Amino acid sequence: MLESSPSSDQSILRSVFCGPLELRAGWRLGIFLAIVSALIYGSNLMVHHLLSSADDDALFLVREVMDFLIFLFASWIMGRIEGRTVASYGLPWRNMFRAQFWQGALIGFVLLTALLLTMRLCGAFYFGAVVLHGADIWKWAAVYAFVFILVALREEFRARGYALYTLAAGIGFWPAAILSSAFFGYSHHGNTGEDSIGLFNAGLFGLFACFLLRRTGNLWMPIGVHMVFDWGETYFYGVADIGQMLPGHLLNSSSSGQAWLSGGTAGPEASVLCTLLILILWLIFALWLRNVKYPQPASSRIPTAGNYSNVKNPRVL
Repeated sequence: MLESSPSSDQSILRSVFCGPLELRAGWRLGIFLAIVSALIYGSNLMVHHLLSSADDDALFLVREVMDFLIFLFASWIMGRIEGRTVASYGLPWRNMFRAQFWQGALIGFVLLTALLLTMRLCGAFYFGAVVLHGADIWKWAAVYAFVFILVALREEFRARGYALYTLAAGIGFWPAAILSSAFFGYSHHGNTGEDSIGLFNAGLFGLFACFLLRRTGNLWMPIGVHMVFDWGETYFYGVADIGQMLPGHLLNSSSSGQAWLSGGTAGPEASVLCTLLILILWLIFALWLRNVKYPQPASSRIPTAGNYSNVKNPRVL
């Protein structure tokens, strides 16, 4: 009877855990999720003990900041292990709030405005009148800008940061993008007044954000789109955002008609018109942003943000 040699056993064991260049994507993703889970558990305990008497608004802001920092710190740890930087996972700090972010901000505002104008033509939306005056206009604009930049940073980096990068290394970019976007859409199921169209549109937006990441090489354009779309809903136009109507909105807008057209209690992002506009916007950007810039080849161990030219679907199996 033949016995396997120690070297052959080590070779088999190595092939289970390691690919040609590094630890297999599945194991890396598992380590990342374990780190994130431990940090979330610890942060929840800390918030419970230290901020048990804080109001809901303060707790919301604290959790947004802590959640983002947890994913950022876990990504930094994995970058140290893998010989990469956080920029490799879609968040290069040298591009922070620069041209691509503001392009995304413009896209988000145009998308929302086009959606509401279309709803108005269909008789499902009314812009109303300005209800804020004087210093309150600037105060609430700044408050919601701060809130929604936190929301956009957290949601985009959590959904399309390290996890997407690593999953794409294992199964290819678009299968990973579809899985992450489906989860992103499902994660909204607990929102007030959310319905099936709203959940589908959240997932579709997630997939569109993956497309922008794929073509621009980083998350700053999706962050800009996400931030200003939410800001425009809550502050500028004063419509429901994921089913919530918050104080301090500039216009006292209103909607009416069938929920599938107006979005109902979930807001305009749950309208079928939003579905159509996202698809149209995707087509426009497919013609504008032609070069693939993300992710970087697996053979490049210490990536430089923005150097993603002519990359197809790299795999580290």
